[in-house]
Amino acid sequence: MILEIKNLCVSFDGKQLLSDINLDIENGARHLIRGQNGSGKSTLVGTISGDPTYKIDSGKIIFDGHDITGENATARALMGIFTGAQNVPEIPGLTITSFLKHSASAHHHFQTGRDLPMSEFIENLETARDILNIPREWLNRSINVGFSGGERKRIMLLRLILTNPKLAILDEPDSGADAQTQTQIADVIKSMPDTTFIFISHQHNFTDLISPTHTTTLSNGKIVIE
Repeated sequence: MILEIKNLCVSFDGKQLLSDINLDIENGARHLIRGQNGSGKSTLVGTISGDPTYKIDSGKIIFDGHDITGENATARALMGIFTGAQNVPEIPGLTITSFLKHSASAHHHFQTGRDLPMSEFIENLETARDILNIPREWLNRSINVGFSGGERKRIMLLRLILTNPKLAILDEPDSGADAQTQTQIADVIKSMPDTTFIFISHQHNFTDLISPTHTTTLSNGKIVIE
């Protein structure tokens, strides 16, 4: 198992949002989390990612054999957990290339203890850019400034490919994406068999493209036994 969630209870501002969540995620799975609005889906994936908004009242999160319950989001990311948030803020002045270089360098150093050569980063970036058919001029633009919803998803995919995580958590990756971009997202997911995916989606057409290997349904902060 790449991820084990044991008896997890989570609250926000004194209100319990998740109750007694037990969930095992297999290596290489494409695991769909579904449920109505307010059922606890975003709370669950946010808690796994290390979002400090949510307070873990009890339970454990085991990732790749390590107890990460008390680890912050940065530590979890370096250990191999990628988060594709539903809404990513605009960051004027920070170019996509600079952001990706910082992210890739941090991951490379954490995993190998060595600095990432610029030549290797550029080669990896060009390969990923070609896969996604991203114009080179995008790389000098500020993060998300002036980008459409679908274009922002493609930048997220670029970061996903470059970091090559053990676990990728995607919160409604199809939101704001046109049919072509949704197909591209599904193709990238299927092209990364060594990465485990947890994703939230409300659109059957999109989930059909991905062909989930497992599905978990939440209701009122609890897992529905089906």
